[in-house]
Amino acid sequence: MNPHDLLKLNVNGHTEEKNGLTYLSWAWAWTEALKADPNAVFQVHLFGDKPYMEVNGTAMVWVTVTMFATPRTCMLPVMDHKNNPITIEGVTTVNKYGKEIITKVDSFNVNTAIMRCMTKALSLHGLGIYIYSGEDLPEQDTRKPTEVEKEEVKEMVTKTIQKVASATVGDTSDPSRELFAEGMMKYCDICLNEDALKSYWKANENQLLELKASHNDLYKTVLNHFTTAKKALLKKD
Repeated sequence: MNPHDLLKLNVNGHTEEKNGLTYLSWAWAWTEALKADPNAVFQVHLFGDKPYMEVNGTAMVWVTVTMFATPRTCMLPVMDHKNNPITIEGVTTVNKYGKEIITKVDSFNVNTAIMRCMTKALSLHGLGIYIYSGEDLPEQDTRKPTEVEKEEVKEMVTKTIQKVASATVGDTSDPSRELFAEGMMKYCDICLNEDALKSYWKANENQLLELKASHNDLYKTVLNHFTTAKKALLKKD
């Protein structure tokens, strides 16, 4: 077995969802690693006498997995059950029953972080790397748009609608269809909600059918753009 084979392995049957994150069973992952490379090893990095690095009052573990004679290193913060970094000094909170709970870095949560970090390091070798997709995406901007920003969006929408309308119905020439497709996709990028997206697709249905008949590849590009925009809007909501 080689790294390309690891990339092809389906790990879905060995994962669990927790607080919006997907975790892969470390025991299963390490078993697969040894099947792929019997010489595979992993190293937990020590910082002085501690298996974690202190970062602004929190703890970060580091693990290197070596497979196929190639070392790959990952790091992971020591986190609580809500996936927030745990402070070394500890934080006192009150649960729903009014009881004070002290959460701080201890042997249990450090060990949990190490095994998760080892599994993540395995992903750098290809095993289950796809379940980490999205971790590198920027956080959603949750602030509300200002009135000036709203007016700017309205102006952009108006210009885009005018551009799409300029592509004459019945004109299936390449320039006309390309202009229409460009305008449709630009509208996706500035659309504020799913209803507006659906409404605009419906309003241009005739031209979309013409596009599908005369330029099917271009139609698929527009359709994929709308589908991606819809998913992004649903996730944002």
